[in-house]
Amino acid sequence: MAKADKKPETIGETIKTIVYALLIAGVFRTLFFQPFWIPSASMKDTLLIGDFLFVNKMAYGYSAVSCPFAICPISGRLFGSEPERGDVVVFRHPVSNEDYIKRLIGLPGDTVQIKDGIIWLNGQALPQEPAGTFEEIKEPQGSMQGIPRCANDPVGLGGVCTKPRATETLPDGTKHDVLNIVDQGQNSPDNTGVYEVPPGHYFFMGDNRDDSTDSRFAQGAGGVGMVPAENLIGRADRIMFSSAGRSLLMFWTWRSDRFFKAIE
Repeated sequence: MAKADKKPETIGETIKTIVYALLIAGVFRTLFFQPFWIPSASMKDTLLIGDFLFVNKMAYGYSAVSCPFAICPISGRLFGSEPERGDVVVFRHPVSNEDYIKRLIGLPGDTVQIKDGIIWLNGQALPQEPAGTFEEIKEPQGSMQGIPRCANDPVGLGGVCTKPRATETLPDGTKHDVLNIVDQGQNSPDNTGVYEVPPGHYFFMGDNRDDSTDSRFAQGAGGVGMVPAENLIGRADRIMFSSAGRSLLMFWTWRSDRFFKAIE
Protein backbone atom coordinates (compact mmCIF):
# COMPACT_ATOMS: atom_id res chain seq x y z
CA MET A 1 0.00 0.00 0.00
CA ALA A 2 1.35 3.40 -0.94
CA LYS A 3 2.18 5.69 1.97
CA ALA A 4 -0.24 8.56 2.29
CA ASP A 5 1.12 11.98 1.47
CA LYS A 6 1.94 14.09 4.54
CA LYS A 7 -0.65 16.78 5.06
CA PRO A 8 0.95 20.19 4.44
CA GLU A 9 1.16 22.47 7.42
CA THR A 10 -1.38 25.27 7.26
CA ILE A 11 -0.58 28.94 7.84
CA GLY A 12 -2.67 28.78 11.00
CA GLU A 13 -0.59 25.93 12.41
CA THR A 14 2.62 27.79 11.61
CA ILE A 15 1.37 30.89 13.41
CA LYS A 16 0.31 28.74 16.37
CA THR A 17 3.79 27.18 16.57
CA ILE A 18 5.44 30.61 16.52
CA VAL A 19 3.08 31.90 19.23
CA TYR A 20 3.79 28.89 21.46
CA ALA A 21 7.54 29.34 20.97
CA LEU A 22 7.31 33.02 21.90
CA LEU A 23 5.23 32.22 24.98
CA ILE A 24 7.74 29.60 26.15
CA ALA A 25 10.62 32.02 25.56
CA GLY A 26 8.73 34.76 27.43
CA VAL A 27 8.09 32.51 30.43
CA PHE A 28 11.75 31.39 30.47
CA ARG A 29 12.94 35.01 30.29
CA THR A 30 10.51 36.13 32.99
CA LEU A 31 11.06 33.35 35.51
CA PHE A 32 14.58 32.06 35.02
CA PHE A 33 17.24 33.85 32.97
CA GLN A 34 17.37 37.13 31.06
CA PRO A 35 20.06 37.81 28.45
CA PHE A 36 22.13 40.94 29.00
CA TRP A 37 24.84 42.52 26.87
CA ILE A 38 27.41 44.90 28.39
CA PRO A 39 27.30 48.14 26.36
CA SER A 40 29.48 50.41 28.51
CA ALA A 41 32.75 50.56 30.45
CA SER A 42 31.29 51.01 33.96
CA MET A 43 32.22 47.52 35.23
CA LYS A 44 35.73 47.09 33.78
CA ASP A 45 37.66 45.00 34.21
CA THR A 46 35.21 42.60 35.85
CA LEU A 47 32.95 43.01 32.82
CA LEU A 48 34.17 44.24 29.46
CA ILE A 49 32.23 45.99 26.73
CA GLY A 50 30.77 43.21 24.58
CA ASP A 51 30.39 40.59 27.34
CA PHE A 52 27.19 38.58 26.93
CA LEU A 53 25.66 36.98 30.00
CA PHE A 54 22.44 35.60 31.44
CA VAL A 55 20.94 37.20 34.55
CA ASN A 56 19.71 34.79 37.22
CA LYS A 57 16.19 36.06 37.93
CA MET A 58 15.51 33.43 40.58
CA ALA A 59 18.18 34.87 42.89
CA TYR A 60 16.08 37.66 44.44
CA GLY A 61 12.51 36.65 43.59
CA TYR A 62 10.13 38.49 41.31
CA SER A 63 8.64 41.96 41.00
CA ALA A 64 6.92 44.07 38.35
CA VAL A 65 10.25 44.60 36.54
CA SER A 66 10.74 40.83 36.14
CA CYS A 67 8.47 40.99 33.08
CA PRO A 68 9.31 42.76 29.83
CA PHE A 69 8.13 46.38 29.95
CA ALA A 70 7.47 45.93 33.72
CA ILE A 71 3.99 44.56 33.03
CA CYS A 72 3.93 41.94 35.80
CA PRO A 73 1.00 42.73 38.13
CA ILE A 74 3.19 42.33 41.24
CA SER A 75 3.41 44.69 44.18
CA GLY A 76 6.70 44.42 46.06
CA ARG A 77 8.57 41.12 45.60
CA LEU A 78 7.38 37.51 45.44
CA PHE A 79 9.60 34.66 46.72
CA GLY A 80 12.19 37.33 47.46
CA SER A 81 15.57 36.73 49.05
CA GLU A 82 18.04 39.36 50.14
CA PRO A 83 20.97 40.15 47.83
CA GLU A 84 24.46 39.90 49.30
CA ARG A 85 26.97 42.70 49.43
CA GLY A 86 29.35 42.32 46.50
CA ASP A 87 26.78 40.77 44.15
CA VAL A 88 26.88 42.04 40.57
CA VAL A 89 23.26 42.98 39.99
CA VAL A 90 21.09 44.02 37.06
CA PHE A 91 18.38 46.47 38.13
CA ARG A 92 15.86 48.82 36.59
CA HIS A 93 16.70 52.52 36.92
CA PRO A 94 14.02 54.13 39.14
CA VAL A 95 13.47 57.06 36.72
CA SER A 96 14.67 56.21 33.21
CA ASN A 97 13.51 52.55 33.32
CA GLU A 98 16.76 51.47 31.67
CA ASP A 99 18.51 48.30 32.84
CA TYR A 100 21.83 48.90 34.66
CA ILE A 101 24.47 46.51 35.96
CA LYS A 102 26.58 47.45 39.01
CA ARG A 103 28.10 45.96 42.15
CA LEU A 104 26.09 46.07 45.38
CA ILE A 105 28.04 48.02 48.02
CA GLY A 106 25.54 49.39 50.54
CA LEU A 107 22.70 47.46 52.22
CA PRO A 108 19.69 49.02 53.98
CA GLY A 109 20.87 50.91 57.08
CA ASP A 110 24.49 51.26 55.89
CA THR A 111 26.40 54.50 55.59
CA VAL A 112 28.68 54.92 52.57
CA GLN A 113 31.30 57.59 51.87
CA ILE A 114 34.14 57.81 49.35
CA LYS A 115 37.40 59.48 50.41
CA ASP A 116 40.24 59.75 47.88
CA GLY A 117 38.77 56.85 45.94
CA ILE A 118 38.41 54.55 48.99
CA ILE A 119 34.97 53.38 50.13
CA TRP A 120 34.21 53.96 53.80
CA LEU A 121 31.42 51.59 54.82
CA ASN A 122 29.81 52.21 58.19
CA GLY A 123 32.84 54.25 59.19
CA GLN A 124 35.42 51.64 58.16
CA ALA A 125 37.61 51.85 55.05
CA LEU A 126 37.41 48.95 52.59
CA PRO A 127 41.02 47.85 52.08
CA GLN A 128 42.55 48.13 48.62
CA GLU A 129 45.76 46.43 47.53
CA PRO A 130 47.57 47.32 44.28
CA ALA A 131 46.91 44.70 41.59
CA GLY A 132 49.02 45.84 38.69
CA THR A 133 47.87 47.85 35.70
CA PHE A 134 44.91 47.40 33.38
CA GLU A 135 45.85 47.90 29.73
CA GLU A 136 43.74 48.30 26.61
CA ILE A 137 43.99 49.98 23.22
CA LYS A 138 42.66 53.52 23.13
CA GLU A 139 40.05 53.22 20.41
CA PRO A 140 36.26 53.42 19.98
CA GLN A 141 34.73 50.43 21.76
CA GLY A 142 31.48 48.49 21.27
CA SER A 143 28.27 49.70 19.72
CA MET A 144 28.45 53.00 21.61
CA GLN A 145 31.99 53.66 20.31
CA GLY A 146 33.10 55.13 23.65
CA ILE A 147 36.74 56.13 24.17
CA PRO A 148 38.36 54.91 27.41
CA ARG A 149 39.88 57.32 29.91
CA CYS A 150 43.58 56.67 30.56
CA ALA A 151 45.87 57.36 33.48
CA ASN A 152 48.70 57.93 30.98
CA ASP A 153 46.80 60.51 28.91
CA PRO A 154 47.41 62.12 26.53
CA VAL A 155 47.39 58.91 24.48
CA GLY A 156 46.64 58.95 20.79
CA LEU A 157 44.13 56.60 19.18
CA GLY A 158 45.73 53.21 18.75
CA GLY A 159 48.06 53.72 21.69
CA VAL A 160 48.18 51.67 24.90
CA CYS A 161 45.81 53.07 27.53
CA THR A 162 46.67 52.21 31.15
CA LYS A 163 44.83 52.53 34.43
CA PRO A 164 45.76 51.48 38.00
CA ARG A 165 44.02 48.32 39.22
CA ALA A 166 43.44 47.45 42.88
CA THR A 167 41.83 44.54 44.71
CA GLU A 168 39.10 45.73 47.06
CA THR A 169 38.07 43.59 50.05
CA LEU A 170 34.53 43.65 51.44
CA PRO A 171 33.75 43.13 55.16
CA ASP A 172 32.99 39.42 54.63
CA GLY A 173 36.39 38.88 53.03
CA THR A 174 35.26 38.61 49.40
CA LYS A 175 37.43 40.44 46.88
CA HIS A 176 37.04 42.07 43.50
CA ASP A 177 39.15 44.29 41.29
CA VAL A 178 38.46 47.98 40.70
CA LEU A 179 39.93 50.58 38.35
CA ASN A 180 40.34 54.17 39.42
CA ILE A 181 42.26 57.30 38.55
CA VAL A 182 41.86 59.14 41.85
CA ASP A 183 40.69 62.71 41.33
CA GLN A 184 41.34 64.96 44.33
CA GLY A 185 38.88 67.68 43.22
CA GLN A 186 36.18 68.81 45.64
CA ASN A 187 33.33 67.85 43.29
CA SER A 188 34.90 64.55 42.28
CA PRO A 189 32.97 61.30 42.87
CA ASP A 190 36.21 60.07 44.49
CA ASN A 191 35.36 62.38 47.42
CA THR A 192 31.76 62.49 48.61
CA GLY A 193 29.60 63.22 51.59
CA VAL A 194 28.05 60.46 53.70
CA TYR A 195 25.21 58.52 52.09
CA GLU A 196 22.65 56.79 54.32
CA VAL A 197 20.96 53.82 52.67
CA PRO A 198 17.24 53.88 53.58
CA PRO A 199 15.19 50.76 54.39
CA GLY A 200 14.26 48.73 51.33
CA HIS A 201 16.97 50.34 49.17
CA TYR A 202 20.50 49.56 47.97
CA PHE A 203 23.66 51.51 47.07
CA PHE A 204 25.47 50.45 43.87
CA MET A 205 28.82 51.35 42.33
CA GLY A 206 30.61 50.38 39.14
CA ASP A 207 34.01 48.67 39.38
CA ASN A 208 35.40 51.20 36.90
CA ARG A 209 35.08 54.12 39.28
CA ASP A 210 36.02 56.77 36.69
CA ASP A 211 33.32 55.80 34.21
CA SER A 212 30.25 54.74 36.17
CA THR A 213 26.93 56.48 36.66
CA ASP A 214 25.86 54.94 39.95
CA SER A 215 24.51 55.63 43.45
CA ARG A 216 27.13 58.32 44.06
CA PHE A 217 25.05 60.53 41.78
CA ALA A 218 21.48 61.57 42.67
CA GLN A 219 18.65 60.63 40.33
CA GLY A 220 17.83 64.30 39.83
CA ALA A 221 21.39 64.86 38.62
CA GLY A 222 21.22 62.07 36.06
CA GLY A 223 22.54 59.40 38.41
CA VAL A 224 21.13 56.23 39.92
CA GLY A 225 20.65 57.26 43.55
CA MET A 226 19.31 54.67 45.98
CA VAL A 227 17.71 51.71 44.20
CA PRO A 228 14.45 50.24 45.63
CA ALA A 229 14.40 46.50 46.27
CA GLU A 230 11.54 46.00 43.82
CA ASN A 231 13.77 47.31 41.01
CA LEU A 232 16.24 44.42 41.28
CA ILE A 233 16.03 42.12 38.25
CA GLY A 234 18.63 39.48 39.06
CA ARG A 235 22.22 38.48 39.73
CA ALA A 236 24.90 38.18 37.06
CA ASP A 237 26.82 34.97 37.69
CA ARG A 238 28.67 33.98 34.51
CA ILE A 239 29.74 35.40 31.15
CA MET A 240 28.66 33.16 28.28
CA PHE A 241 30.87 34.73 25.62
CA SER A 242 32.34 38.11 24.73
CA SER A 243 32.77 40.14 21.55
CA ALA A 244 35.44 42.82 21.12
CA GLY A 245 33.70 44.16 18.01
CA ARG A 246 30.78 46.54 17.48
CA SER A 247 28.27 43.67 17.36
CA LEU A 248 27.82 40.30 19.05
CA LEU A 249 27.38 38.83 15.57
CA MET A 250 31.02 39.59 14.69
CA PHE A 251 32.09 36.14 15.88
CA TRP A 252 35.66 36.61 14.63
CA THR A 253 36.10 39.24 17.38
CA TRP A 254 34.96 36.93 20.21
CA ARG A 255 37.41 36.79 23.13
CA SER A 256 38.59 33.20 23.59
CA ASP A 257 39.45 33.67 27.28
CA ARG A 258 35.94 34.74 28.38
CA PHE A 259 33.74 31.76 27.43
CA PHE A 260 31.69 30.70 30.51
CA LYS A 261 33.83 32.90 32.76
CA ALA A 262 32.56 33.25 36.36
CA ILE A 263 31.79 36.78 37.55
CA GLU A 264 33.51 37.64 40.82
